[in-house]
This record gives sequence, structure tokens and C-alpha cells, in this order.
Amino acid sequence: MPKTSSDVRRLTLNGPTMGTRWSALVETTDAVEVADLQQALAEAVHQVDRQMSPWLPDSELNRLNRTPPGTWLDLPPEILEVLACALEINRRSQGAFDPGLGDLVDAWGFGPARHEPDAAAIRRAAQAGSTPAYETLELDMAAGRAIKHAPLQLDLCGIAKGYAVDRMALVLRQHGLDHALLALDGELRALNSQCHGQPWAVAVEYPQDGRRSTHSVVELDNLSIATSGDYRRFLQLGDIRVAHTMDSRHRAPVRNDIASVTVLAPDCMRADAWATALLVSGSDGMALAQRMGIEALWLLRRDNRLTTVGLGRFSEAPASPAKA
Repeated sequence: MPKTSSDVRRLTLNGPTMGTRWSALVETTDAVEVADLQQALAEAVHQVDRQMSPWLPDSELNRLNRTPPGTWLDLPPEILEVLACALEINRRSQGAFDPGLGDLVDAWGFGPARHEPDAAAIRRAAQAGSTPAYETLELDMAAGRAIKHAPLQLDLCGIAKGYAVDRMALVLRQHGLDHALLALDGELRALNSQCHGQPWAVAVEYPQDGRRSTHSVVELDNLSIATSGDYRRFLQLGDIRVAHTMDSRHRAPVRNDIASVTVLAPDCMRADAWATALLVSGSDGMALAQRMGIEALWLLRRDNRLTTVGLGRFSEAPASPAKA
């Protein structure tokens, strides 16, 4: 039964991680040890960063990247869970989402190796084999280990933040908390509704350089949302915008008319990865989303206008174009 506003205590918790910030808006009618909850949420997010960051030399991800092909490596269950999901979506998206593009990410200056494009590194990465990660990396979940069957540099930036949000949700449930809105960058997850029964209102950002504004609002109840786009991290090379998201099929940064894609899913890890997959898929993305039963919102740059296209609950989104 929904609680009255006088019964509800609202907590706002946040902290730094992964070059951005995590946040938790929690509603409860019970007493909560705020300091303990803050510490538990921070540790959950930092654990994901310690295991999956390409910028930390001793992360489990970089240990796997340094391990020679043909050698089994023991890994913690958390990164194995993320790798399994990444390989599944890699396969189901026919390579549109590919966690095996760390060499390309680095070559274009978006990874830890360099801060600007390197022409020689780009040529090497472009000429490398394009075997999808799901055919190159083998996981033994029961034994807690992984093996590469060919050289492979993994990058989990397209899925790890979403997973960190899911880990925050797990922490809240372990503390007996069932009403919250959790966020890390553009990935969010709603635990149920607000205590008084109303869904959580979440803004879909207008894809605009240099400032933040709202394009539309989505209501969430026990659902996750993630957005991928080309307007936050990119390089401007003359008149060409180079997005930080890589396209495995062309071994180059993605180039299409999609400004952003927003995806709904039960968990944030899958919302995060599928948003990337649909961004990379370009004009094929809607057919892919329809096959996978994905609810998604595309904001497209066409004729210097911003056009809206949606599936599922987004199909009733305003379709009138706005200036891009």
C-alpha cells in the first residue's frame, strides 16, 4: 500500500567513480544507517571499477588482456558475469556490440594508451582480424576462468557502468530497501516505484554539445534505462565528428545519423549494452530491436533537424522534429 508523504524518508547519496559520479535516491519508511549504506554503495561501484577498468593496470580486465592466448585465467564471478552478458549480446547483435575493440578504442585516443588519434595504431587496428569476441573468448563459468583463443584486447566500457548500477540495486535489496532510483552517468535503474506509488520520472537528454537539457521524460517502475550517443565523448577532426563508440564491422568509429539511442530493459547491464548495439547498427537498428523485442527511442539528425523514432512505449513519443 502506498505510504503518505509524511511517512517517507528520502535519502540522496552519491560519490565519485569511473570519471563521473554514482547517485542513489532512496525512499524508505524505516530507520537507515546512512553512513553504512553510503559505504556499501561506494564499495559496490568501486569493485566494478577495480575489476573492469581499462585505466587501472592491475584490473582483472587488464590481467585478461595481458594473458597470452591459450592460457586459462582465473577470474572473479562479477567480471565473468559481465563477460558472459557481453558475449551473448555480441552474438545476438551480430557484432554491433563488441567488447573486443580495445585496440581500436586506444588507437583513436579514447582509451588509456593515448589522448589523441595515432595514425599508425589506427592502421594496425583496422587491419587486425575482425573475428567477433564471442568466437575468440571462452568462459568456463563453473570453474571461474576464461581463455582467449587468439589475440584480443577487451574493453567493457559499453556495459560495466550499467552493471555497476545493478550492483547498487543488489546492495539496496540486501539492506531491505525496495524504492530507489540509481544512476551512474547515463545509466539508471528504478527499484519499484516511489513509496507513494508514483513511478520515477527520468529525463532523456537532448543530444546537444556543451550543455544539458531535456528532450523528453520517461516514467520508470522496476525498470532500467540507458542512453548511448555521440554528443558527450567525441573528437572534432575538421568538419568530421568522430564518436568514441567503435564499429567492429568497419574497424572504425561509428558514423551514422543517430544522435542517441535510449533503451529500456529489466536490468541496467543489458540496457547499457543494447543501447550501444543499436547506436552502432545505424539504419539496421530498428529491425534488430524488433527482433529482440527491445523498447528503444532513437534521436536522429536528418536535414539539420532532430527526428524522433520509437519502439514499444516509445512508439507514442512526439515525432515532430526539433532543431538539432
